[in-house]
Amino acid sequence: MVLREFSIRDVEDVLAIIGDDKVTRWLSFDSRDRDQAIAMIEGTLERAQQEPRTEYYLAVAKHGDDHVIGFARIGYAGVKAGKLGYAIAAEEWGRGYATDAARTLTTYAFTELGLHRISAAIGPENAASIAMVEQLGFTREGVLRDHVYTNGAWRDSVLYSVLSHEWG
Repeated sequence: MVLREFSIRDVEDVLAIIGDDKVTRWLSFDSRDRDQAIAMIEGTLERAQQEPRTEYYLAVAKHGDDHVIGFARIGYAGVKAGKLGYAIAAEEWGRGYATDAARTLTTYAFTELGLHRISAAIGPENAASIAMVEQLGFTREGVLRDHVYTNGAWRDSVLYSVLSHEWG
């Protein structure tokens, strides 16, 4: 697995992920169209140029293959804190890409960015994602009630976090 900056050339790959209801069912937004995929990539590229940088929104690709199979993000959220997010194309589920991306970004956030806390908010029905963050050492904190509005309904999120001294 490789994490890299997005390129506008990634539009079709990104659309295949964020336009897929199987994937966005688990995310905090509804499926998006091509124009929204372009806007997402353009926004990511703009934010990557900001000084200081407050978000690392990166493409996930396989070694030796530049096609985007997912994305992973750490965004600053408070004092020395970050929020983790990720999505992988449905046909690549179960191969460890999300785990590798989350581990890599969390390690980077603690060792290079000097963050103290990383959190992840996960839909309560997303057993695979919950198992993944627990495997990585995140601790369940509680439930954020009606946290996101997606797919026509309010959805709770289960909040997980890990602190820098707990990592690794």
